[in-house]
Amino acid sequence: MEFLIIGAITLFILERRQRLSTGKFIQDNSSYLHILMEDDYAFYARSKYGEDLDIGKLFDLRVRNGLITIVLFFFIFISELNFLNIIASLVAGYFVFKLGYFNTKNYYKKHLHEIDAMLPYFLKNLEILIQHYTVPVAIARSIDDAPEIFRPGLRELIEKINSGDSSINPYMDFAKQYPVRDSMRMMRLLYRLGLGAQENKQNQLLVFARTVSNLQNKAREQKYKDRLTNMERRTLYMLVATGGGVMAILLLSMLLYFQY
Repeated sequence: MEFLIIGAITLFILERRQRLSTGKFIQDNSSYLHILMEDDYAFYARSKYGEDLDIGKLFDLRVRNGLITIVLFFFIFISELNFLNIIASLVAGYFVFKLGYFNTKNYYKKHLHEIDAMLPYFLKNLEILIQHYTVPVAIARSIDDAPEIFRPGLRELIEKINSGDSSINPYMDFAKQYPVRDSMRMMRLLYRLGLGAQENKQNQLLVFARTVSNLQNKAREQKYKDRLTNMERRTLYMLVATGGGVMAILLLSMLLYFQY
């Protein structure tokens, strides 16, 4: 523990006096270090911190935390430094480095239910735009008004379509990014709606509108169920707390009675 404290103080002093700069080291080797960035890290990070996030800066912070952890563990094992302790230091640093990724990924999974509830209302807005524009143009126009978490995926979708990909793949890629309720089916409907002739567009649009309405109804039902579950949970906590308090008072009264 003493070595850990000494190591932390030493690192702080070296950083303050600019004798050691982890930021400069990371900046000079960023092209190599960014190879370690996970393919889906940018998506998860933006879902948590917003679209304007500087992914590179956040990733560099993860790298810095990992490197500092390795150095601090070296100070812990400095009195008996051996191969196993070096491996343990590297593993600890790698764990701290990966922790930033796991935190953003877990945040996305925990809030997937909220994303699930957003999708029907976004599709409803898209349905109105499709009545006046083609599907790709409607999607492009909907980006600014879409929930923030959908915007990166929508931009990628439009970029793929504009680059000449007329297959269903851009739509399916978006559905895989956001694996919420009926996302696959809705993207297939959008793709078919974009392929349909003008005379069939109205019928396909009616099918799309009915599906969106069903999704909105499911989202409302789920919202009411969540509220009911939350109320039941709070009621249970209140009953347990009240019962526990009454029992504690009775036990205390009995102890005082027998004492005197």
